[in-house]
Amino acid sequence: MSEPSVAVERAGPQDAGEVLTVQRAAYVAEAQLYGDPFIPPLVESAEQLRKVLSSDAVVLKAVLGGRLVGAVRAQFSEHTCLIGRLVVVPDLQGRGIGRRLLAALEDEVAGRADACVLFTGHLSEANLRLYRRAGYTETRRERVAAHLTLVHMRKPLVPAAAG
Repeated sequence: MSEPSVAVERAGPQDAGEVLTVQRAAYVAEAQLYGDPFIPPLVESAEQLRKVLSSDAVVLKAVLGGRLVGAVRAQFSEHTCLIGRLVVVPDLQGRGIGRRLLAALEDEVAGRADACVLFTGHLSEANLRLYRRAGYTETRRERVAAHLTLVHMRKPLVPAAAG
């Protein structure tokens, strides 16, 4: 199957509603997998997301035929890019959209960060597979609840060419 013709671009505060809808749809499966309907991506409010979209965080969206079909966000801690909330609408998962968003985000932050870090749950096999294929390696595991261990991963970025 060929990769969908998806446009990846910066998201802004006006995208909060659509991003939140996609985020909630994408995280329902995670909530079911871990038996926890109160995971942070499902309880985040539109106002909280608008604040993120208005901050210095990098938020990218994937658009296919005018439909917002995915998003990813990043914040910075010194020279490290903290990636979070990589989401793709359930009906289009497994078609390369998440990988495209991740690659676009890495390109976007390459001049500002030496490495990207992220985490996912230990049972989230599709996420772990995606991140490993994208060059992320596990750095540690953190048990945060009886039902959840977070798998922390890291990928060094190639430094921007010296100008």
